[in-house]
Amino acid sequence: MKTEKNILIAFLLNISFSIIELLGGLFTGSIAILSDSLHDLGDALSIGVSYFLERKSKRKPDKKHTYGYIRYSVMGSIFTTTILLIGSIFVTYEAIKRIINPVEINYNGMIGFAIFGIVINTLAALVTKEGDSLNQKSVNLHMLEDVLGWIVVFIGSILMKFTNITYIDSILSILVAVFIFINALKNLIKIIDLFLEKTPENIDIDEIKNHLLEIDGVKNVHHVHVRSIDGYSNLATLHVIVDKYSHDIKNSIKEELKEHNICHSTIELELEDENCCDEECRVEVNKEGGHHHHHHH
Repeated sequence: MKTEKNILIAFLLNISFSIIELLGGLFTGSIAILSDSLHDLGDALSIGVSYFLERKSKRKPDKKHTYGYIRYSVMGSIFTTTILLIGSIFVTYEAIKRIINPVEINYNGMIGFAIFGIVINTLAALVTKEGDSLNQKSVNLHMLEDVLGWIVVFIGSILMKFTNITYIDSILSILVAVFIFINALKNLIKIIDLFLEKTPENIDIDEIKNHLLEIDGVKNVHHVHVRSIDGYSNLATLHVIVDKYSHDIKNSIKEELKEHNICHSTIELELEDENCCDEECRVEVNKEGGHHHHHHH
């Protein structure tokens, strides 16, 4: 339950901080701080949503969700990521407007705020460091980005104080926005792969097949499907042709799969003379032979 509590603490820290920051941005006239506050507010809201979805994702599988609720946690991640994508585009737009029409900025206030921001967000990042759901990762990513953003604001505000060039503020906020955008996009691609049931990155189907064929009594392996529910735990289903049924063989197969990071597997054992009458199987066999026939009933 650690992940959950961490997300809640992060949420409370973030929401109270972004409100202070909003006021600070208005007070100092800095778009970097203002844009950061929007980004923080977005974070806070999405972390709130993540919190509820993370809680839901811990529920045990039931009749309605036979695979469990883990994907709800991933949904939280989608929400968070989308907010960041939109937020960073908005920030860039505002910053460009500022370059065209510069505004007076209170540098000392900005420096003070930046120090305050670095401290608060470092605390939040430390709190959310543990935990390993994609959701938790995206929450922690936010925290680290916030720290980074504030360090940038801090350096920028000192530069401006001494040079008096106001557009440094805008350039800084654009840099932070681009950084956030790229990271959020990477995260989104990962999530889409998950929902498309792509083979997980750490799984090599051919290697698994070869390892299984080395087990005594295994003649052939087909229909190997591996999917991940949340980016961490993998499930597999497969058909194995054996020379005779035995539970030893099944145990050996399960052991081998565990070594490949597959915690749950469904295995169909078949004898050689059994006819595996599955479309895909015939499609596989017929790949070499060109076309395959469809049967009409």
